[in-house]
Order: sequence, then structure tokens, then C-alpha cells
Amino acid sequence: MGEASQTYGDEGTAAGGLPGPLVPADWLAARLGAPGLLVLDASVGAHRGSGRRIEGTRVFDIDGALSDHAAPVPHTMPDAARFTEEMRALGLNDADTVVVYDAAGIYSSARAWWMLRAMGFDRAAVLDGGLPAWTAAGLPVTEDAPEPAAGGGDFTARPRPGLFVGAGEVAEALADPEAVVLDARTRGRFEGTEPEPRAGLRGGHMPGSVSLPFGRLTDQGRMRAPDELRAAFAGAAGDRERLYFSCGSGVTACVLALGAELAGYRRTAVYDGSWSEWGLPAPDRPVATGPAKG
Repeated sequence: MGEASQTYGDEGTAAGGLPGPLVPADWLAARLGAPGLLVLDASVGAHRGSGRRIEGTRVFDIDGALSDHAAPVPHTMPDAARFTEEMRALGLNDADTVVVYDAAGIYSSARAWWMLRAMGFDRAAVLDGGLPAWTAAGLPVTEDAPEPAAGGGDFTARPRPGLFVGAGEVAEALADPEAVVLDARTRGRFEGTEPEPRAGLRGGHMPGSVSLPFGRLTDQGRMRAPDELRAAFAGAAGDRERLYFSCGSGVTACVLALGAELAGYRRTAVYDGSWSEWGLPAPDRPVATGPAKG
């Protein structure tokens, strides 16, 4: 494993010098409105339409246009052509910098960050603590409608194979002693003692996977320090450095991906279908219940 990333620092300009994949509210506040900085609200579900947002925000719509609705499970990554079209409609240019946040804190914003990265765009960061941290810092919000899609961006997706994986790759990882599949759902859902929120899914987990609820990586809504993140991953993964992340529908798995990046892991992937796919009745996708064995 390489050296741990900085959680965030003071260097960087809005045109592209991000201090890392995570930025604090004061960093964004000092640069808000600068040319070349695009701020995106990636809130999902009940957190959408909360009525408050950071000035100048545009909507990164994971529930809508930025999922492949032809897929049989929710929140599936769209293809490169569709992603390019949607990001250009938001006004994104290849040379821009993006800061993504959500109204829950650290939740779906990490999904937007990982999607951008998977499509070859590295000048993106997550706002640490999201909108709650922004408002707790006394920074201004607006209740006006989100900024309309600007159009005219020149962004072009350049997909990076392997950042999102399917059930086949996950099955191989489960059989690989040098890899580990980490499950970001609650321990109750992992063990099958809590019901799944989506109809038709079996309860439990992939045999051989390890529970690491995404909330263990945060403290009062912000990401934990890199040494604490390393300890959390080491406790779940041991000395394995090939990490695969799963959750309910591929959203909070990306919180694990963000935490792993901050902790210095570099061989990581997100299972796009996650439990929404694996949990469907299928003889080639076995399910275990109770605490993980071993």
C-alpha cells in the first residue's frame, strides 16, 4: 500500500489544484464562483429537494439522468456516451474543477466523485461533511431553484476499466485470497437480521465478504482522519490490498472507495449492481446469513 493521501490541505486553485479528493467547507467558500469551478449537488432519495443548497449549485442527478434506467437494478452507471452528454449539459469542461456535495453529509456525493473518476476525470473532490458541514460553518445557502443546466461543456468521458465491476469479477474476488469484498450496508442487513428495503431481495451477504458499514468511516458527518481510516480498513481487510466495495445499490460503496483512497489504497473497485443485483434469486450468486465466518 502506498503512502496515505492528504485528507485536504491549503494548496490549490479553483482551476484545478485540488488539495485531494476531499475539501473542507472553508476551502470551497474561498473559491465559490471562481471561473472553472463547478459545484454539484448529488443528493439522492429523500435528501433531494431539501430546499437549501449552496449558491450556484447544479444537480448531478444520480436518481435520474445519471443512472442507466435500462438496467434491471437502480443507480447503474450510464455508458460513456450518455455520461458525456449529461456532463456537457451541466456545463462541464475537461479543464474544470468539480466539488460535489450532498444534503446528507458524506453519502451519495462519493458516488458522483467515483463516477467522474471512472470516466477519466480526476479534478473532482467531495465536500467534507456536505451541506450540513457547510451550514454548521455559518456559510450562506439559498432556497432558490438549482442553477439550470448550462450546456456547452466540452467534457469527454475516457472510461477507466475496472473501477466499476460486475458480479463475475466480484465472484472471482471472493475466491481470491489476496482480495476482499467489503460490504458497506448495516451489520443487520449484512447478517440478514434486518429486512432489505427493496422488494424481492434475499437477506444476508456474499459468502466470504466482510462487513464494513460506511458510517464507521465518518465522525460527526465528516470523514475520519487517514490513520483512523487505515485502521478501519486494516481491521476489515487485514493485509489484503485489493479491495472491492459493495452496498445496497452502489451508492455508499463509494464512501468506502473514498475512504480507501484517503487511506492510501490504490487497487480498488466498486460493484455497480451491489446487493440490488447479488441479492436477487440466482443459483450462481450464493447468500450467507449471520456473522461472517472466519
